Amino acid sequence: MELTLLGTGAPDGLPRPDCPCAACATARGDRSRAATALLVDDALLLDLTPGAVFAAARAGHSLTGVRQVLLTHPHDGPAVELPAGLPPAGRVPDGRELTLISGHRVRAVSMDAPGTGYEVTAPEGERLLYMPPGAAPAGLADRVAQPYDMVVGDVTGRPDAVARLRAVEAIGPTTEVIAVHLDHDGPSGPELDRRLAASGARTVPDGTTLVVGEYHAVPDVPRRTLVTGGARSGKSVEAERRLETFPEVVYVATGGGPEGDTEWAARIGLHRERRPAAWRTEETCELAELLQSDGPPLLIDCLSLWLTDAMDRVGAWDDTAWTDGGESALRERTAELVASVRGTRRTVVAVTNEVGSGVVPATAAGRRFRDELGRLNSAFADECEHVLLVVAGQALTLRG
Repeated sequence: MELTLLGTGAPDGLPRPDCPCAACATARGDRSRAATALLVDDALLLDLTPGAVFAAARAGHSLTGVRQVLLTHPHDGPAVELPAGLPPAGRVPDGRELTLISGHRVRAVSMDAPGTGYEVTAPEGERLLYMPPGAAPAGLADRVAQPYDMVVGDVTGRPDAVARLRAVEAIGPTTEVIAVHLDHDGPSGPELDRRLAASGARTVPDGTTLVVGEYHAVPDVPRRTLVTGGARSGKSVEAERRLETFPEVVYVATGGGPEGDTEWAARIGLHRERRPAAWRTEETCELAELLQSDGPPLLIDCLSLWLTDAMDRVGAWDDTAWTDGGESALRERTAELVASVRGTRRTVVAVTNEVGSGVVPATAAGRRFRDELGRLNSAFADECEHVLLVVAGQALTLRG
């Protein structure tokens, strides 16, 4: 089954008409995108968009053989003129199935937002799922009999849709995930590619033809990632984004909640509100045990608070205790953590602070913490396939 993406953008396209934003200003060349429309084996058109005939021609295809035109979502604005020779566009009620003269079977899949998704099965058996913008599947079974060969949807706007499909094994290890409905609210350029790769997805330029079911190397999701940055740099948000398409995540909070500290409690509350409901939180500094066990991905936030706890345990703030065994005890604890990261089989994203670029601390204890965190960050980063530095909300790749 061949799939030609006549467009890969949001309903208004990218760049949006008359929009002065930075994302639209840089959406040029193969980064510009018409509204998403899919042509399947030159026989089925999913979503009718302005200029579909010319988009097909530019891609080396024709719409003259199209036997069915299906819409996935309400289209705002003036009605799109139906090109001559095309059958009327329509939508299929949820759960209903059509069999086309070409041999394709199309089943309407219910969504949790206005619109309809379509599961397309080729005569040879390849299976494609296409979802409308801003939507995720609703009412999924606990498990599906067979994963899709390809899933096409709004990965940047609804990453939880990918998580839901992974939870029921509708997306498997060999499923190709293609991001469409791309808008100016999401990342652009290399940042888009990097973020999608972290989710096991990718995007392609308008006019690309893909073979559904053909082997294609799925983006390699890094198993161990360290995200570092200064205060309020956006590092925690970046770390959370890297796991938002996973159906289950253990959020490891190393900071706890000091009693009576309302400002700290407010910070913790904001973090909790951002997390998907399916994520589980564990407040602990026993990271080695978690890393050595099997289970879902871990998001560790953060290593600097873990180090604070480790230094508390060995009395590292006191000069005498530090020289009388505190330093060696801390080295043993950090070595255990680093060894656990090296040997873990879990997907891990860890957050830490970059404190070595600021003012030199005024106390010996402060300088000791700065130095030890620098050593821990370096050792932890050495064991990670991917290391990011976040500055002003922008992620810079240091490794991977």
